[in-house]
Amino acid sequence: MSDSRLRTQHTDEQEDERTDERAHQSCPECSGTLVVDDERGETVCEDCGLVVETDEIDRGPEWRAFDASEKDEKSRVGAPTTNMMHDKGLSTNIDWRDQDAYGNSLNSNQRQKMQRLRKWNERFRTRDSKERNLKQALGEIDRMASALGLPENVRETASVIYRRALDENLLPGRSIEGVSTASVYAAARQAGVPRSLDEINEVSRVEKSEIARTYRYVIRELGLEVAPADPESYVPRFASSLEMSDEAEHRARTLLQNAKEQGVHSGKSPVGLAAAAVYAAALLTNEKTTQAAVSEVADISEVTIRNRYHELLEAEQGLPMA
Repeated sequence: MSDSRLRTQHTDEQEDERTDERAHQSCPECSGTLVVDDERGETVCEDCGLVVETDEIDRGPEWRAFDASEKDEKSRVGAPTTNMMHDKGLSTNIDWRDQDAYGNSLNSNQRQKMQRLRKWNERFRTRDSKERNLKQALGEIDRMASALGLPENVRETASVIYRRALDENLLPGRSIEGVSTASVYAAARQAGVPRSLDEINEVSRVEKSEIARTYRYVIRELGLEVAPADPESYVPRFASSLEMSDEAEHRARTLLQNAKEQGVHSGKSPVGLAAAAVYAAALLTNEKTTQAAVSEVADISEVTIRNRYHELLEAEQGLPMA
């Protein structure tokens, strides 16, 4: 066969392929444009609506997302990012155990190699002073939040507050521990699970006066909106620690609501009011507890409990305050 005949045959075959491709891309009924409906797995004609193909394989995810943030959360590309780690969890960790994938112990040469790899991995994860600062601070936040029994959303919020303080250069002249503690204190109050300043001070490594000073500075400079602590938010925790009944807890809330209506709560410590309400509710519902027990749980003096206790009862009875 001559070269010219081969070239002609090859050209005819290419033309046939293009014709078949155009026919596949057009509607067999009206030669209209075909579109693929990914949601239904169908190929449909735009002009006449003819369904050309059905039951196509859906190669997308098995879940649905209704906004961008939900799509990111459900992505199958590894663990989700988190603000609670200085690198947002994007780096790798080398396990501290000197074992292989089957649980067998490594020999001495392999252990030395893994130790060197851990060292260099740690150096690469914290390459500058800002990352080292962030790593130390987020470790402090996690430690204090664990000691206070705070949920994960509070730890995440505290981490975001600290990152903002670091980005806006609020740390010069202040300790890492002080700003970390202030971030935890602010985050707990924003989330509606406040802890008293004394409770925060017990788990912190800085003085109480520094915590209060740094907290005021951080919320002022970052423009954080932190509402005054509600005494009722302390009641469930105190009642749970004292093993009180639901009736007593409900009674304590009622006492505090009456006190707020009478304006008794103004200018007084919300922790003291909550502790006094819990003690008064225990007496009113005939449950056994003492001022000393409530004082220990709430970390407030018995004198404060006695003073607030009388004020709450007078407010409920509608008596004028002396």
